[in-house]
Amino acid sequence: MAKQTHGGDRQWYAVHTYSGYEDAVARNLKQRIDSFGMGEQIFNVVVPIEKKIKIKNGRRTETKEKIFPGYVLVDMIATDDAWSVVRNTPQVTGFVGTANQAVPLSPEEVDKILKRSEGDTVRHAIDLAPGDAVVIVDGPFKDLEGKVGEIDEERGKVKVLVPMFGRETPVELEADQVQRV
Repeated sequence: MAKQTHGGDRQWYAVHTYSGYEDAVARNLKQRIDSFGMGEQIFNVVVPIEKKIKIKNGRRTETKEKIFPGYVLVDMIATDDAWSVVRNTPQVTGFVGTANQAVPLSPEEVDKILKRSEGDTVRHAIDLAPGDAVVIVDGPFKDLEGKVGEIDEERGKVKVLVPMFGRETPVELEADQVQRV
């Protein structure tokens, strides 16, 4: 196996895993770090997750989803020993980079990923598309039918075009206030 060419700097690397095994890889890797006494070279193992609110048929459920399925982030100094411990962890297929050169993530990328992972910002996954026929199930416009005009997943809002006064009037609603007809 080719030796890892490295610098002596502590950096974050993306490690590719079999999809669905990210948590197991993180757990195994943490155990291997302890077993091999690598705490001085491998500092942190993270599976980036974000909270999402899914709204389907007017029901709101909160879930946690992996930001990058199939990847685990590792904060380490890329010595040959550290590289070997990570590379030989079960279900790890390799580092992101070229065949014998792991490419570290930029500090800006890592900050962005960790903020997104640790943040309280919740993304909304709304099971509607513009043009869908919907009925309003809550609020002052309850029981009116219309069609979806716009969807704002960041805020969890839906703009519904409701026929009123002889024309389509846009009404902004919470995503759980509407249901597909």
